[in-house]
Amino acid sequence: MAHDTALIDTALIVGATGLVGGHCLKTLLAAEDYQRVIALTRRAIGVQHPRLTEMAVDFDTLDEIDPFPAADVFCALGTTIRRAGSQHAFLKVDFEYARNVAARSSAAGSKQFVLVSSVGADPKSGNFYLRVKAELEKAIGALPFESVHLFRPSFLIGKRAEPRFGESVGAAVARALQFALAGKLRKYRPMPAETLAAAMVAAAREAKPGHHIYHYDDILSLAEGL
Repeated sequence: MAHDTALIDTALIVGATGLVGGHCLKTLLAAEDYQRVIALTRRAIGVQHPRLTEMAVDFDTLDEIDPFPAADVFCALGTTIRRAGSQHAFLKVDFEYARNVAARSSAAGSKQFVLVSSVGADPKSGNFYLRVKAELEKAIGALPFESVHLFRPSFLIGKRAEPRFGESVGAAVARALQFALAGKLRKYRPMPAETLAAAMVAAAREAKPGHHIYHYDDILSLAEGL
């Protein structure tokens, strides 16, 4: 099913100041699938474009935005426990903020939600980070969106404004061992953040109904088709 711009002509992006979100924003503005792109952000993005509207928000008081825009939603919010300072603070950003955006968007009539999750997301994982990602996927999947797109990349390659040491080391190791990441292990291969961003926009363009999970090969395939 092709994207129907007559129904939804707006894209809403959260996390546009991050690595993936920044590339997603650039892709959305270049692709021209949407007449308007709204960026919910806590600080200025520093991007000027006639179709871009920056909406400064406090994610702790998201319910004060009324009316909330109906849009195809691209969520690339995310931090690390180390950067957040505690598991509680991490949970607020990676789960509560994203879930609240999804709930408000659904209530406003949004049809699609595109989420950056993580390879290995599992509610039974012994890793707190991966449990949170899985619980967020579940929470968003319970909302009445027509299409939910869950992206599960491994390490992402790209220059962050605030480098993540663990991710940089992991990506370097994964690149060095990429030849060994075959078969079921292919999903752990690193990929450029711009590839993931392109795949996110491509998935929304296709607008296939239902819930979809994308790993490494799925992401590459989508990105190539944009």
